[in-house]
Amino acid sequence: MARFEHTVTVAAVDRHWFEEAAGHAVDLFDASREQDGAILLPDGRPIHGLRLLKGRHLQSGAWYGESPEEKDGEGGKGASEAAPEAAPEAAVLREWRPSRTVEVESRVAEEGMSLRVGVRLREPRTPKALEVSLDGHNPKGGSLYRFSGRAKADLHAWWAALERPSSAPPAARAPVVGTAKHRLGRARLTVTPRPAEDGTWRVSVVLSVRGRWLLRPVAAVGLLFARRPVERGFREGVDSAAEEWAELLAELPSLHGEALREEIADALTTP
Repeated sequence: MARFEHTVTVAAVDRHWFEEAAGHAVDLFDASREQDGAILLPDGRPIHGLRLLKGRHLQSGAWYGESPEEKDGEGGKGASEAAPEAAPEAAVLREWRPSRTVEVESRVAEEGMSLRVGVRLREPRTPKALEVSLDGHNPKGGSLYRFSGRAKADLHAWWAALERPSSAPPAARAPVVGTAKHRLGRARLTVTPRPAEDGTWRVSVVLSVRGRWLLRPVAAVGLLFARRPVERGFREGVDSAAEEWAELLAELPSLHGEALREEIADALTTP
């Protein structure tokens, strides 16, 4: 087994702001309505790039995406006429209970690969946990073209880890854990935050990789020769994610209340 670890310093996000923004976003969707396939916010503005393709809005089994006619500039058809299978990217709503669980499954076909991504958010108005699943395969390929992944972010544990004194050791259990499986091997990724004295976050990312079954010796030899480039790529990936985090935070509004709600509505309706 090979183990890689890298720690980065990132700007912090205020928990109360995060939960307030999540609550506003969920409430806006919950109060939205469908009209001729378009999803309208309470003020009547359509959400950009999102149409109801099949089913009833905010009911289990409803399909969303962009209709082929809309992409071609011919104008969208009604929800009953649009076939979700015809959309290159489509998502089906599995569950919509804003006070308990929201679950969405999306399907994407890209560069010969067929991907299915599931996202489940628990207690969406004050998010408690985020679960993500990924299954991919090439319909024309064999087992080497199949892979899967699962990840869970325990948001309560995340905030609890950041409430510890900066001098305290990191949390014993990582709030974010992800696993990936392939015929040749499997990987496990953990993310653990801790507060820094200047108010930023110190985030440690650990990646463990190992071969599977009879392929373990082969994977071990491969990692022996490829360890340095893999480790370099891992560090660069974590650093890149930290940079993208900084760019995202720079664009987030420092607003609250109705002003924040209006800002989120503007973001949902603006191309």
